[in-house]
Amino acid sequence: MKAIIIAAGTSSRLRPLTNDMPKCMLELAGKPLLRHQTDILTSLGIEDITIIKGYREEKINFADSDFNYCLNKDYQNNNVLESLFCAESEIEGEVVVLYSDILFGKEVVEKLMESSEGISIVVDVNWKANYVNRRDHPIEEAETVIFDDDDCVQKIGKTLDVDKGMVSGEFIGMLKLCGQGAATLKNFYHDSRKKYQEGPFQKAVTFQKAYLTDMIQEMVDCSVKVHCVKIHNGWKEIDTEEDFKNAIEICNSMGL
Repeated sequence: MKAIIIAAGTSSRLRPLTNDMPKCMLELAGKPLLRHQTDILTSLGIEDITIIKGYREEKINFADSDFNYCLNKDYQNNNVLESLFCAESEIEGEVVVLYSDILFGKEVVEKLMESSEGISIVVDVNWKANYVNRRDHPIEEAETVIFDDDDCVQKIGKTLDVDKGMVSGEFIGMLKLCGQGAATLKNFYHDSRKKYQEGPFQKAVTFQKAYLTDMIQEMVDCSVKVHCVKIHNGWKEIDTEEDFKNAIEICNSMGL
């Protein structure tokens, strides 16, 4: 099993902390956020790790580790989906894909690794607890998920109506592709890139600006099964300065 970490974004909501540093390299409890992630992955036997860089790419460099690096040269003009496909050659077999701005416990990855579904995403069903006293990141911006009785995604994205009680959980920014799932994702990416050369793609204004959740929704709309691995907390997103200030306490509670 291998892993791909998407770490190309500018992290503008964390400025001035990220004026000269990508947020994945900000230190928490004595080491960069990205190192927290890679330490957990390697402890579980996932040593083939690719990091996708962009903003301040020279700052992401672990001389003591044999990681692979890919560069999103156009990170200022694209988004998460295009970043991921800068490492397309690594999207094969069993691969865990994750955002670089999330803290998580070892048990979250362990549970995802147990899934044998073609495409599995991690969904926090206790997600509203993540927004208690969180002022700078509105709940409406959560990448929320509606899934059915078989734990398969029906709807996913940032603009679901959270007030109607239909939302089942929050996508934490971590997924696993297994066998045919990797091939399915790549096929949909290339087909969609041709089909949506102009105009919007799902909730994105253009294909170039698409999130990973836009591609997941496109596949679901075409009857691809996307399985939800359900968790109850055990992770935190670091998106704002408020999140970062609370991160030390989060690290302690997670034992990181």
